[in-house]
Amino acid sequence: MATGAGAGYIPRAPGTAGTLVAIPLSLLLNRLAADSLPLALLTLAAVIAVGFWSADRAEAIFGEKDAPRIVIDEIAGFMLANFAAPESVSAIIAAFILFRFFDIIKPYPARRAERMPGGIGVVMDDLVAGVYSLLVVRLAMAWGLL
Repeated sequence: MATGAGAGYIPRAPGTAGTLVAIPLSLLLNRLAADSLPLALLTLAAVIAVGFWSADRAEAIFGEKDAPRIVIDEIAGFMLANFAAPESVSAIIAAFILFRFFDIIKPYPARRAERMPGGIGVVMDDLVAGVYSLLVVRLAMAWGLL
């Protein structure tokens, strides 16, 4: 689970591979959001909670803090970044690029969130990147850029 069904084992750019795994999951979540926003929010919260737990367990198994093989954080972060977005190729690509950008540069408070203990720290910085991505994509959509 923490490795994104094995995506985290891809030797180059496992975080990007994990984000790619998140795309179809995000699309399913967005379809759910179109029918029931409360249920979609509960589902997203459950994914985040499972992310905290599984990242924590994976760190113990791998014996390494935020091991590159752990990509559940990218999955949860991208699902937030693309949450309730319309099914548009341009919006998905924009969310993907922005999410990877913010995940890599870790703007405030992401770097601070990353220092939180265990699985919470592993996932929390990606959730910050997800929020930043969500906001930028939504602004671009509101301005007619996407």
